[in-house]
Amino acid sequence: MDRTTKEAAVEELSEIFEGAGSVVLTRYSGLTVAEMTKLRSDLREVGGKLKVVRNRLAKIALKDKKGEAASDMFEGPVAIAYSEDFTAAPKVVVEYAKSNDKFDLVGGFMEEEIFDANGVVELSKLPSREELIGAIAGRLLGQAGEIVSRITAPGNTLAAQIETIQEKAEA
Repeated sequence: MDRTTKEAAVEELSEIFEGAGSVVLTRYSGLTVAEMTKLRSDLREVGGKLKVVRNRLAKIALKDKKGEAASDMFEGPVAIAYSEDFTAAPKVVVEYAKSNDKFDLVGGFMEEEIFDANGVVELSKLPSREELIGAIAGRLLGQAGEIVSRITAPGNTLAAQIETIQEKAEA
């Protein structure tokens, strides 16, 4: 690998580390091409990617970045799974690791937070960005409906009282 190729690889990794919601480090020794292709396909479905990285270049790309403390995890054959949504890649990777003994979780990072393998498993249990947005929107709409009903309640009560008075007056 010549110098310009290495520089391009470091630049690409820097962009990945800065733009990803979370990055999961894995060991993939012993996986067949078909197994790696299946994992890549599963990640693509949720907007994620898998990339085999050179450890030295990854460490250079992480230098002076938020996830720099994760540099120690780049040892041996490492692949990174990443996605914009902070839970998408961990969910797919954790599920894949359950069904494949040759695939190991090393750890990961999200911004300045560094996780071991157990931390990645816990991260995978969190709701996705879309689920969180849906929950927040549901609560906001529920509160908006409550506000509307409380604002209109005095007017409805007054209208009902006027109608009762009118019915008594007609009787």
